[in-house]
Amino acid sequence: MKICEPLQIELIFHKNSIAMDSDLKEKLLSSEKEELGEFKGSISEESKKIWRIGLPPLQIELIFHKNSIAMDSDLKEKLLSSEKEELVVVTQSFIGHISAVDLAGYALVQTLSVRFVNGILLGMSSATETLCGQAFGAKQYHMMGIFLQRSWLVDLITLTILLPVFILATPIFKLLGEEEAIAKSAGYISLWFIPFVYSLFFSLTIQMYLQAQQKNMVIAWLSTMQFVSHIPLSWLFVYKLNWGVSGAMGALCISSWSLVVGEFVYIFGGWCPDTWTGFTTAAFKDVLPVVKISISSGVMVCLELWYSAILVLLAGYMPNAKVYISAFSICLNITAWELMISFGMMGAACVRVANELGRGDAKAVKFSIKVLTSTSVLIGLFFWILCLVFGNKIGYLFTNDEEVASSVTDLSILLAFSVLLNSIFPIFSGVAIGAGLQTTVAIINVVCFYIIGIPIGALLGYLTHLQVKGIWIGMLCGVVAETFALSFMTWRTNWDQEVFKSSLRLQKWYLKSSDEINLKSELA
Repeated sequence: MKICEPLQIELIFHKNSIAMDSDLKEKLLSSEKEELGEFKGSISEESKKIWRIGLPPLQIELIFHKNSIAMDSDLKEKLLSSEKEELVVVTQSFIGHISAVDLAGYALVQTLSVRFVNGILLGMSSATETLCGQAFGAKQYHMMGIFLQRSWLVDLITLTILLPVFILATPIFKLLGEEEAIAKSAGYISLWFIPFVYSLFFSLTIQMYLQAQQKNMVIAWLSTMQFVSHIPLSWLFVYKLNWGVSGAMGALCISSWSLVVGEFVYIFGGWCPDTWTGFTTAAFKDVLPVVKISISSGVMVCLELWYSAILVLLAGYMPNAKVYISAFSICLNITAWELMISFGMMGAACVRVANELGRGDAKAVKFSIKVLTSTSVLIGLFFWILCLVFGNKIGYLFTNDEEVASSVTDLSILLAFSVLLNSIFPIFSGVAIGAGLQTTVAIINVVCFYIIGIPIGALLGYLTHLQVKGIWIGMLCGVVAETFALSFMTWRTNWDQEVFKSSLRLQKWYLKSSDEINLKSELA
């Protein structure tokens, strides 16, 4: 019996230890399940925030782009462009039925002058998104209205400096070798574009300001109402009143300013009580830093926008240029559809990164970047597969010309990989804008697009039998280099340090409400 007692004790302890081990395992498993549930919940919550920001601009673009393509199909002689403003496309459709000379003049102004100025304004307006996004994250809400007014001041001066591009359009186009009749028509039409571009800088900055505080649906509704009213207004002025080109351009000016008036009513009418406290002389304080970040943003975006335009220009100097330009333009239109989603995600990346930096949460910044990148890659893979499967049929959606459709088919594999990469690099551009790293991205754009992409495209296009395919390979090389460079920059960025920089920037430019009042009284 005495010998059995230790054995009994050992069995009891062993039984208890087994019970404890099973309890521990159950606790560990339940803990892992909880962590997994929390992780899934975090991804779901972040995805909701991303789509809440990125979806409204995407809805607008899909509606407008669909309508623009439907109208373009009736105008075979019209120049194709993948980056047209929606109102501009509708106006172009009406002018196309007036005369071929006016259509050519309009296309010339829209393709060169308006795209040039729009690129600068769009880039400079992204500085508003950086500053307002970080201020919103830091809960310095009243500073958002001040940043908006500073952006208006900077963009207004910039646009006024650029006015000779429109005022002197006729002599400029004559110097470029255009026919005299087309140059004169372009000069007349370009004067009508001046009110349009002034409305553009207000609209772009206000949209960045509203997007930073996640009020995108306002922009969606106002833009939809603007577009819907523009078509009957253009019809009334052009066909019923017989005002011709003046009527079409007048409708464009009225419609463009109607959006701005709607945005003004929303902001000044009390729907942004925390972020808009009224006009203030504080907007004239610390303008130079806003100028610097606006210039960096402008250069960054312009280098991206002009890249494809230069490549189309290269295709235009090839033998059988009509076929190559048509095929190239069709492929660019296809990539533009997918880029709508990417640029919606780019805006979401900018806002999410800026908000979390302003909030001081580096971990949340990194998590948001991972969710954004994963989502965009999945979207890109979906469109990549579509392009590979239907590559030999895509061209027939846009043309009945066998030669053009065959050229599009030859480009389909390259198009598929372009679509995949175009879903990734805009995310990193948005991250850079949100963090205020526009200068670095501008340098990367110069190297990747203009030192790598364009020279390779020119060499392969002109010195080998590849022709337009060689130009597209060059473009693809530039995008690949851009994607790797931006992803490496994002990976190497010290986000804790960026949080610190954001905090310093906001503290340096911060004005308390009482400070604003004192400043007003001093300057009164």
